[in-house]
Amino acid sequence: MTRLHALFEDQRLVEKVQRKLPNLFQMAEIESSRAGKVGMEVGSLRERILIALLIYKFGPDAVETKIPITKSQVDVRLFGEAISIKTITGLSGVKAVWTVDAESARLFSKKYKPECEILLIQVKWDCKNPRPETIPGNPRHPGGLFLIPLDAQLKLFASLGRENYLKLPKPGTNPRGVEFSRETVMRLIQDPNSRCIPILWRKTKVDYDPYKRWVDYWSAD
Repeated sequence: MTRLHALFEDQRLVEKVQRKLPNLFQMAEIESSRAGKVGMEVGSLRERILIALLIYKFGPDAVETKIPITKSQVDVRLFGEAISIKTITGLSGVKAVWTVDAESARLFSKKYKPECEILLIQVKWDCKNPRPETIPGNPRHPGGLFLIPLDAQLKLFASLGRENYLKLPKPGTNPRGVEFSRETVMRLIQDPNSRCIPILWRKTKVDYDPYKRWVDYWSAD
Protein backbone atom coordinates (compact mmCIF):
# COMPACT_ATOMS: atom_id res chain seq x y z
CA MET A 1 0.00 0.00 0.00
CA THR A 2 1.35 3.42 -0.99
CA ARG A 3 0.78 6.91 0.39
CA LEU A 4 -1.72 7.57 -2.39
CA HIS A 5 -4.17 5.12 -0.80
CA ALA A 6 -4.71 7.65 2.00
CA LEU A 7 -6.59 9.81 -0.50
CA PHE A 8 -9.24 7.10 -0.79
CA GLU A 9 -9.48 6.39 2.95
CA ASP A 10 -10.09 9.97 4.12
CA GLN A 11 -13.90 10.04 4.18
CA ARG A 12 -14.17 13.80 4.51
CA LEU A 13 -11.90 14.27 1.52
CA VAL A 14 -13.78 11.60 -0.45
CA GLU A 15 -17.01 13.54 0.07
CA LYS A 16 -15.28 16.77 -0.98
CA VAL A 17 -13.99 15.10 -4.17
CA GLN A 18 -17.48 13.83 -4.98
CA ARG A 19 -18.94 17.29 -4.41
CA LYS A 20 -16.32 19.51 -6.02
CA LEU A 21 -14.71 17.59 -8.88
CA PRO A 22 -17.66 17.83 -11.31
CA ASN A 23 -17.76 21.63 -10.91
CA LEU A 24 -13.99 21.94 -11.28
CA PHE A 25 -13.99 19.80 -14.42
CA GLN A 26 -16.91 21.80 -15.80
CA MET A 27 -14.88 24.97 -15.26
CA ALA A 28 -11.94 23.33 -17.03
CA GLU A 29 -14.18 22.65 -20.03
CA ILE A 30 -15.34 26.27 -20.09
CA GLU A 31 -11.71 27.40 -19.86
CA SER A 32 -10.68 25.27 -22.85
CA SER A 33 -13.75 25.69 -25.07
CA ARG A 34 -13.82 27.50 -28.37
CA ALA A 35 -17.11 28.07 -30.19
CA GLY A 36 -18.80 25.51 -27.98
CA LYS A 37 -16.22 22.76 -28.56
CA VAL A 38 -13.86 21.53 -25.85
CA GLY A 39 -10.21 21.66 -26.92
CA MET A 40 -7.44 19.17 -26.21
CA GLU A 41 -5.95 21.47 -23.59
CA VAL A 42 -8.74 20.39 -21.21
CA GLY A 43 -6.58 17.36 -20.38
CA SER A 44 -3.80 19.56 -18.98
CA LEU A 45 -6.28 21.55 -16.89
CA ARG A 46 -7.83 18.38 -15.47
CA GLU A 47 -4.34 17.12 -14.61
CA ARG A 48 -3.58 20.34 -12.71
CA ILE A 49 -6.83 20.01 -10.77
CA LEU A 50 -5.82 16.52 -9.61
CA ILE A 51 -2.29 17.64 -8.75
CA ALA A 52 -3.79 20.51 -6.74
CA LEU A 53 -5.83 17.91 -4.84
CA LEU A 54 -2.63 16.05 -3.96
CA ILE A 55 -1.01 19.29 -2.78
CA TYR A 56 -4.10 20.09 -0.68
CA LYS A 57 -4.09 16.65 0.93
CA PHE A 58 -0.38 16.00 1.41
CA GLY A 59 1.20 19.48 1.33
CA PRO A 60 3.42 21.18 -1.29
CA ASP A 61 6.65 19.63 -0.01
CA ALA A 62 5.32 16.12 -0.68
CA VAL A 63 4.37 16.80 -4.31
CA GLU A 64 6.94 17.15 -7.10
CA THR A 65 5.53 18.70 -10.26
CA LYS A 66 8.67 19.52 -12.25
CA ILE A 67 8.88 16.24 -14.13
CA PRO A 68 11.22 16.01 -17.18
CA ILE A 69 9.37 15.65 -20.47
CA THR A 70 11.36 12.48 -21.14
CA LYS A 71 9.39 10.72 -18.37
CA SER A 72 6.47 9.81 -20.61
CA GLN A 73 4.58 7.81 -17.97
CA VAL A 74 5.09 10.18 -15.04
CA ASP A 75 3.01 13.31 -14.45
CA VAL A 76 3.76 13.95 -10.77
CA ARG A 77 5.61 12.42 -7.81
CA LEU A 78 4.14 12.00 -4.33
CA PHE A 79 6.75 11.46 -1.60
CA GLY A 80 9.07 10.46 -4.43
CA GLU A 81 6.66 7.87 -5.86
CA ALA A 82 5.78 8.29 -9.54
CA ILE A 83 2.13 8.77 -10.52
CA SER A 84 0.48 8.93 -13.95
CA ILE A 85 -2.76 10.92 -14.32
CA LYS A 86 -5.26 9.87 -16.99
CA THR A 87 -8.72 11.16 -17.88
CA ILE A 88 -11.34 9.46 -20.03
CA THR A 89 -14.93 9.98 -21.06
CA GLY A 90 -16.68 6.63 -21.10
CA LEU A 91 -14.22 3.75 -21.44
CA SER A 92 -12.21 4.47 -24.56
CA GLY A 93 -9.40 6.76 -25.62
CA VAL A 94 -7.05 6.45 -22.65
CA LYS A 95 -3.69 7.59 -23.99
CA ALA A 96 -0.59 5.71 -22.87
CA VAL A 97 1.46 8.34 -24.69
CA TRP A 98 1.01 11.10 -27.27
CA THR A 99 3.06 10.59 -30.42
CA VAL A 100 3.60 12.50 -33.64
CA ASP A 101 3.90 9.62 -36.10
CA ALA A 102 3.29 5.90 -36.51
CA GLU A 103 6.97 5.00 -36.13
CA SER A 104 7.20 6.75 -32.75
CA ALA A 105 4.07 4.89 -31.65
CA ARG A 106 5.57 1.56 -32.71
CA LEU A 107 8.84 2.23 -30.86
CA PHE A 108 7.01 3.27 -27.71
CA SER A 109 4.88 0.12 -27.80
CA LYS A 110 7.93 -2.07 -28.27
CA LYS A 111 9.64 -0.67 -25.16
CA TYR A 112 6.58 -0.07 -22.99
CA LYS A 113 6.19 -1.58 -19.54
CA PRO A 114 4.07 -0.12 -16.68
CA GLU A 115 6.22 1.97 -14.34
CA CYS A 116 3.93 3.71 -11.87
CA GLU A 117 0.53 3.92 -10.23
CA ILE A 118 -2.28 5.52 -12.21
CA LEU A 119 -4.88 8.02 -11.06
CA LEU A 120 -7.64 7.56 -13.62
CA ILE A 121 -10.64 9.88 -13.84
CA GLN A 122 -13.61 8.47 -15.72
CA VAL A 123 -16.05 11.24 -16.64
CA LYS A 124 -19.64 10.28 -17.47
CA TRP A 125 -21.65 13.46 -17.68
CA ASP A 126 -25.32 13.01 -16.80
CA CYS A 127 -25.17 9.21 -16.66
CA LYS A 128 -28.72 7.82 -16.81
CA ASN A 129 -29.90 6.02 -13.65
CA PRO A 130 -26.41 5.86 -12.09
CA ARG A 131 -25.75 3.20 -9.45
CA PRO A 132 -22.42 3.65 -7.64
CA GLU A 133 -22.69 0.15 -6.15
CA THR A 134 -22.48 -1.50 -9.58
CA ILE A 135 -19.19 -2.85 -10.95
CA PRO A 136 -16.99 -0.19 -12.60
CA GLY A 137 -17.40 -0.47 -16.35
CA ASN A 138 -21.10 -1.25 -16.02
CA PRO A 139 -23.17 1.27 -18.05
CA ARG A 140 -24.98 2.24 -14.84
CA HIS A 141 -21.80 2.88 -12.88
CA PRO A 142 -21.34 6.68 -12.73
CA GLY A 143 -17.57 6.67 -13.19
CA GLY A 144 -15.27 8.47 -10.81
CA LEU A 145 -11.70 8.67 -9.55
CA PHE A 146 -9.73 5.41 -9.64
CA LEU A 147 -6.40 4.37 -8.19
CA ILE A 148 -4.81 1.59 -10.24
CA PRO A 149 -1.82 0.02 -8.45
CA LEU A 150 1.37 -0.77 -10.34
CA ASP A 151 1.15 -4.45 -9.35
CA ALA A 152 -2.27 -4.74 -11.04
CA GLN A 153 -0.88 -3.21 -14.23
CA LEU A 154 2.17 -5.49 -14.31
CA LYS A 155 0.05 -8.57 -13.72
CA LEU A 156 -2.37 -7.71 -16.53
CA PHE A 157 0.46 -6.67 -18.86
CA ALA A 158 2.06 -10.10 -18.41
CA SER A 159 -1.30 -11.81 -18.93
CA LEU A 160 -2.47 -9.93 -22.04
CA GLY A 161 0.89 -9.24 -23.68
CA ARG A 162 1.82 -5.82 -25.05
CA GLU A 163 -0.01 -6.42 -28.35
CA ASN A 164 -3.35 -6.70 -26.49
CA TYR A 165 -2.54 -4.35 -23.63
CA LEU A 166 -1.88 -1.44 -25.97
CA LYS A 167 -3.74 -0.20 -29.03
CA LEU A 168 -1.60 1.21 -31.84
CA PRO A 169 -3.00 3.79 -34.28
CA LYS A 170 -4.30 2.48 -37.58
CA PRO A 171 -1.88 2.86 -40.52
CA GLY A 172 -2.57 5.89 -42.66
CA THR A 173 -4.40 7.80 -39.94
CA ASN A 174 -3.34 10.69 -37.72
CA PRO A 175 -1.74 8.66 -34.89
CA ARG A 176 -2.02 11.19 -32.04
CA GLY A 177 -0.86 8.52 -29.63
CA VAL A 178 -0.83 4.98 -28.29
CA GLU A 179 -3.87 4.00 -26.26
CA PHE A 180 -4.61 1.35 -23.67
CA SER A 181 -7.02 -1.18 -25.15
CA ARG A 182 -10.62 -1.17 -23.97
CA GLU A 183 -10.10 -4.58 -22.35
CA THR A 184 -7.08 -3.22 -20.48
CA VAL A 185 -9.05 -0.30 -19.06
CA MET A 186 -12.01 -2.49 -18.10
CA ARG A 187 -9.90 -5.08 -16.33
CA LEU A 188 -7.73 -2.53 -14.53
CA ILE A 189 -10.62 -0.58 -13.04
CA GLN A 190 -12.28 -3.87 -12.02
CA ASP A 191 -9.13 -5.29 -10.42
CA PRO A 192 -9.84 -6.14 -6.75
CA ASN A 193 -6.84 -4.06 -5.64
CA SER A 194 -7.92 -0.93 -7.52
CA ARG A 195 -9.74 1.75 -5.55
CA CYS A 196 -12.65 3.95 -6.65
CA ILE A 197 -14.39 7.09 -5.50
CA PRO A 198 -17.69 7.02 -7.44
CA ILE A 199 -18.76 10.46 -8.66
CA LEU A 200 -22.14 11.58 -9.98
CA TRP A 201 -21.14 13.76 -12.92
CA ARG A 202 -23.90 16.35 -12.99
CA LYS A 203 -23.46 19.65 -14.82
CA THR A 204 -24.80 22.70 -13.03
CA LYS A 205 -24.99 26.40 -13.81
CA VAL A 206 -21.45 27.60 -13.19
CA ASP A 207 -20.78 31.31 -12.85
CA TYR A 208 -17.29 31.28 -14.28
CA ASP A 209 -15.62 33.74 -16.63
CA PRO A 210 -12.31 32.36 -17.97
CA TYR A 211 -11.13 35.90 -18.79
CA LYS A 212 -11.92 37.55 -15.46
CA ARG A 213 -8.62 36.76 -13.70
CA TRP A 214 -6.66 38.18 -16.64
CA VAL A 215 -8.82 41.30 -16.78
CA ASP A 216 -8.32 41.70 -13.01
CA TYR A 217 -4.55 41.39 -13.55
CA TRP A 218 -4.56 44.08 -16.24
CA SER A 219 -6.77 46.28 -14.03
CA ALA A 220 -4.40 46.13 -11.07
CA ASP A 221 -1.79 48.85 -10.62
